[in-house]
Amino acid sequence: MATMTVAASSSMAVMIPRVPARCSAVPYLPPRSFGRSSFTVPVKLLSGNGLQKVQLMKTRASSSDETSTSIDTNELFTDLKEKWDGLENKSTVIIYGGGAIVAVWLSSIVVGAINSVPLLPKVMELVGLGYTGWFVYRYLLFKSSRKELAEDIDSLKKKIAGTE
Repeated sequence: MATMTVAASSSMAVMIPRVPARCSAVPYLPPRSFGRSSFTVPVKLLSGNGLQKVQLMKTRASSSDETSTSIDTNELFTDLKEKWDGLENKSTVIIYGGGAIVAVWLSSIVVGAINSVPLLPKVMELVGLGYTGWFVYRYLLFKSSRKELAEDIDSLKKKIAGTE
């Protein structure tokens, strides 16, 4: 337990609590036992003859190539190198990429500034909620408006791709 130490000076006494070496707000938990090689959760199900135990979930670590979805990095780098070599305006791609990074950085600063203003984040949440409700009512609620939205998206895709 903690004991108290008294430091005395000429005119006042100061009580300094002595904290034990191991002090934590987290309760002590016993160590986990790793006796089993898999994690199972037994569940009792009622069948015709009686109760039957079923393993609900069973997972195991595996290093098999069939189950893992690894990416071949050499293939990825060769594909990227081929695409980079196929570009004519490399400087334009670099400028657009840098501009995108700067735009994300600036938008992060703006959002941080808006978040620091009292009451404004809640107003912005209400505006977003209202716009979401309007968008659902306008474009997603009825079948004809969903078709209109799909046509608008297709026309936008064609404009971006340059096929229109």
